[in-house]
Amino acid sequence: MSSHRLWRFPNPQWLTGTSARTAGVYAAGALFSLGFFCFIDAATYSKSSRNGSDVHINFVDWIPGICSALGMLVINSIEKARLSAESFSYSGSGVAWKARLVLFLGFAFMAGGLAGSVTVLVLKYVVPEYPFPTLYFGIANVIANGLIMLSSVVLWISQNMEDDYTYNLAL
Repeated sequence: MSSHRLWRFPNPQWLTGTSARTAGVYAAGALFSLGFFCFIDAATYSKSSRNGSDVHINFVDWIPGICSALGMLVINSIEKARLSAESFSYSGSGVAWKARLVLFLGFAFMAGGLAGSVTVLVLKYVVPEYPFPTLYFGIANVIANGLIMLSSVVLWISQNMEDDYTYNLAL
């Protein structure tokens, strides 16, 4: 076993194949769509005639989801190789710290989206003590942002898996 490894045990062989990468991409898409479905379900229910309360989902409820989706776009636009890039491997200097800064901003967007959804849940639905059908609007917002965050992590990991079948064209 090589001495520059971080973990004692090697990765399983099934984890490094191209099928694991494809399964990760599909799982991330399923998590993302499930999250937005949960929130859109709550939004349509809040505007329907079956909603017995005067509380509806408005633009304030959508802001955390927009922040999480923007964070997902920012995070998944960064390649893992750029995070450890040296100045001679790409054109321009300081590529690594710029990529790390953009990655941090993406995670800040997603964390802000999740924190915003919890804040909306507490201030809009829990403090006024609304019953469960109305409380579901805030819970669906938190679930949607959590699933978007999880899908972003799964997609970033699965897109940046390295295996023996990919070719590195850098000299």
